[in-house]
Amino acid sequence: MTSNTSSIKKSAQTVLAPIAEDLKAVNDILAREFAHSQSPTITEIGSYITQAGGKRMRPALLMLMAKALGYSGNDHRELGATIEMLHTATLMHDDVVDEGMMRRGRPTANAKWGNSVAVLVGDFMYTRSFEMMIRIGNLRVMQALASAANTLSEGEVIQMKNAHDPSVDEARYLKVIERKTSVLFAAAAEMASALAGASKEAEEALVNYTMALGNAFQIADDILDYSGNPTESGKQIGADFEEGKVTLPVIYAMQAANEQDRAFIEKAIRDGHGDFEKISQIIQASGAIEHCKARAEMELEKGKLALDVLPPSIFKNSLIELLSFVVERKA
Repeated sequence: MTSNTSSIKKSAQTVLAPIAEDLKAVNDILAREFAHSQSPTITEIGSYITQAGGKRMRPALLMLMAKALGYSGNDHRELGATIEMLHTATLMHDDVVDEGMMRRGRPTANAKWGNSVAVLVGDFMYTRSFEMMIRIGNLRVMQALASAANTLSEGEVIQMKNAHDPSVDEARYLKVIERKTSVLFAAAAEMASALAGASKEAEEALVNYTMALGNAFQIADDILDYSGNPTESGKQIGADFEEGKVTLPVIYAMQAANEQDRAFIEKAIRDGHGDFEKISQIIQASGAIEHCKARAEMELEKGKLALDVLPPSIFKNSLIELLSFVVERKA
């Protein structure tokens, strides 16, 4: 493990320290839900995925916001596990669609067990997440998660339609990431607000915060595809480009590149392959990475402003710190 990775993990632990016990409970609940399946294969795959860890950003957000709003019950743990279960289901399906072979530095479920099994286990996770949600019995919670699940599916279809299309611009890119990343962050805000009985004004402010955080999170993730260390990030460097995904670093690079370099990138996007090392060099030299970082910083400022609705607390402090953490992370 590199020193950078150690420092990043330590930072995450510090930021999330106020909900450390809650996050442990989320992992225990996820293990319980997989263990209760009648299928040994589902239990095995569930254990494999749960042990892989992950940032647990969505449950962390939900629980921090619920507590920042004054919630003092325990349902936030169940709902944290619920939203993580739904998120994991989307990752399972994404890996099949994208033919992804690695995630978090380990083989994906479809790489180990095959596409058919991965899709079916992903379906199990979707339906189990709704069973978990119904147990809480809060209609606002159900509406938030059901709407998010629907929007996630839309985002996947839009992304597929955008694949291998070099004309994708920043507006089309943002439309995808808002539906594929930010929407579950926003659902966490709506669910936390429902639990805490928050005002409409507070809920809208927290949704704005999570949308900004989600956008910044995904922009930072896309930067790692061109400047990250695969050992640290667990990402297969260049995988997004090979799948024909036109992300913000590519969009900004094509805007800044000369005609020859732009034509080279456009052809590689259409073909789905090319000299990734050369493309990465063009992106680095164009200033696109710095432009992306500045764009993410704009989102962070929006997020900080939205949190003014919350009273001072250690939970609010963590929400503020998360904004910087998601952009500065290396994994």
